[in-house]
Amino acid sequence: MPHYKASINIENVVASATLKQNIDLNSVVKAFPSVEYRPEQFPGLVFRLKKPKTATLIFGSGKMVCTGAKSERQAKTAVRKVVRELKNNGIVIVGKPIIVVQNIVASASLGGRIDLEKSTYTLGRTMYEPEQFPGLIYRMEEPKVVILLFASGKLVCTGAKHEDEVYESVTKLHVRLETDELIYYE
Repeated sequence: MPHYKASINIENVVASATLKQNIDLNSVVKAFPSVEYRPEQFPGLVFRLKKPKTATLIFGSGKMVCTGAKSERQAKTAVRKVVRELKNNGIVIVGKPIIVVQNIVASASLGGRIDLEKSTYTLGRTMYEPEQFPGLIYRMEEPKVVILLFASGKLVCTGAKHEDEVYESVTKLHVRLETDELIYYE
């Protein structure tokens, strides 16, 4: 294990849900005047919750996309709460939503400086063009995530479908950086 524990924050969980039925979005607007719906600009409506603080897109097809959750559990809770609120306000919904986490975005700090030049050659599956973007883009195979790695030791991990994949990939990269002497602690 690395001798410094990375601090990891889950920033956003995106989950999709299917209701397997159509939804009359105009009825939703009548029941919830606070929703955002401009069909001439975008086919879905935006249903915001304060707790958990999320935004759920609802489409006439019965498909939904929830963003802004800080955990898998919170994303699922938000979708179920939106469905419950719709039902409680006269929108007929027959089944339960099928919820799938699509993407988890997390940030982390590894606590040391990283030699990005050297990392580009050592890690493989990387892209590093400092004139265009200050971070190194690393495509990890297992778990399948993309990590944006910065010289400061900070990183962004995206593409995970489960929270444990976030922790696994960050720890795996951290160990590799230490093993290959690509990280320096002041």
